[in-house]
Amino acid sequence: MKNVRKQGGLDAVELRLHQNLLSAIPEEMGLRLRRAAFSPNIKERLDFSCALTGRDGALVAQASHIPVHLGSAHLTAGHILAALGPQRGVDALAPGDMVLLNDPWAGGTHLPDITLFAPVFCARSKIADFGVLVRAHHADIGGAHPGSMGPALDLYGEGLVIPPVRLFRHGVLQQELLAMVLANTRTPDERQGDLLAQAAAVRHGVERVQELVRDQGAARLQRAVQALRRHAARSTKALLRQMRGGRHSASLLLDGPESPRLRVVLQRTPRGLRVDFTGTDPQVAAPLNANRAITISCLFYVLRLLLDRDLPTNSGCLDPVEVILPEGSLLNARRPAAVAGGNVETSQRVVDLLFLALQKAWPGRLPACSQGTMNNLTVGGVRADGRAWTFYETLGGGAGASADGPGESAVQVHMTNTLNTPVEALEAAFPVRITRYHLRTGSGGAGENRGGDGLVREMELLEPAQVTVLATRRESGAPGANGGGTGKPGEDCVIDPDGRMAPLLSSVAGKRGTRVRISTPGGGGYGAAVPRSARKP
Repeated sequence: MKNVRKQGGLDAVELRLHQNLLSAIPEEMGLRLRRAAFSPNIKERLDFSCALTGRDGALVAQASHIPVHLGSAHLTAGHILAALGPQRGVDALAPGDMVLLNDPWAGGTHLPDITLFAPVFCARSKIADFGVLVRAHHADIGGAHPGSMGPALDLYGEGLVIPPVRLFRHGVLQQELLAMVLANTRTPDERQGDLLAQAAAVRHGVERVQELVRDQGAARLQRAVQALRRHAARSTKALLRQMRGGRHSASLLLDGPESPRLRVVLQRTPRGLRVDFTGTDPQVAAPLNANRAITISCLFYVLRLLLDRDLPTNSGCLDPVEVILPEGSLLNARRPAAVAGGNVETSQRVVDLLFLALQKAWPGRLPACSQGTMNNLTVGGVRADGRAWTFYETLGGGAGASADGPGESAVQVHMTNTLNTPVEALEAAFPVRITRYHLRTGSGGAGENRGGDGLVREMELLEPAQVTVLATRRESGAPGANGGGTGKPGEDCVIDPDGRMAPLLSSVAGKRGTRVRISTPGGGGYGAAVPRSARKP
């Protein structure tokens, strides 16, 4: 933490100490959740995120989890405090309360991402001093398709919508509410296990914050929180002053229904940065819409990439930024738009969009675009004994190359930060068999530095099941940078038990013995490829 002026009575050493103390708490919460969870999606893929928020709902600290979850944590906490804050009188949030939600227009992202939030009261005030938040992707929350990630036309086809409600009141589990949630999922035992694991992680976070307050003192800790935010804001503003002046625009098409266009204009301002998404196409009748929280998460992530690694990650990073986001557009859709893919697909392309604009503002600093999709695969059915099952995973692909070297192959990129589901865990938990899993050699874009390669994953169904793929970058590949080549787009196909192959465009009912093959996109290359004859010996 270099060149940090003394703030709020705290010097650079004290600020770094408090930064580490605060960020350690959500890291511990994540470990607690992983150990207690039931589903492979949380235990193996680590599809969850943990954070601390402040009195006003602002992000105070986060674990190194998933950007698409964390970049909107301040909006989530703000919605909860607005709905259940002190203005509610005797019905306001109290010690021991824990709020459940997934509504994309009330603090959520998309429906499978279920959030638990608890206020932390460190004094006798009616205002919570901190908030503890855990968001995790649940492998099914109802809806028309197993896994709740299918081709729905609106929000109601995607699953159960949960506004901010108390799952715990004064520390007591509300059994009737839990029963209602479990009645709307195909896998109630797994959902109950994961929800209670989230509750255990939240409770641990509350206890650790209270311990920190007792050790540091409430007033000192609040001074540190505000000082860290000011430091993040000042560092972000200093970074933005390095941008080229003028307007830097970019646009791209999102392949899928109606092929909507995304557009952004970046402009340096005296305050810092104006980000204007005007010109983005209207929302569509398909699950590719994003709510405001998702788009803000993407912007938060890209800004944080440009900043020094040791900078605290908190809401101060967004303080110097003005965002213009037209309501009713694909990136700020109105209720009840379908948003399952906005969280996982459109978010990735917003990162590409911002990269393309920033490549003009900072030539040579930004890498080429990565695979631009999460390659979402959901599979579910009913076993021979009558038990329902579902699973969900995202698949890695090629990362974009940069001036520093080639892109990584077969990795999760940008707005996701999950692991692959190990073959052994997948086959042990579900009636499937992995029949092919390897690099998609040559799928990265050419260039002085090549883009990373995608992967190929093929799965055989051992029982009949519904298979759904929600993915983009199937029509055009990831753009290169500085003269680099475009990566190959992805391909999905289904192979019936007789060996006949057909494209898998969205969702299909597969028989026993059906195989599903996902070939993920490569990343873009960087720099013009040097001809072999011109290379130095």
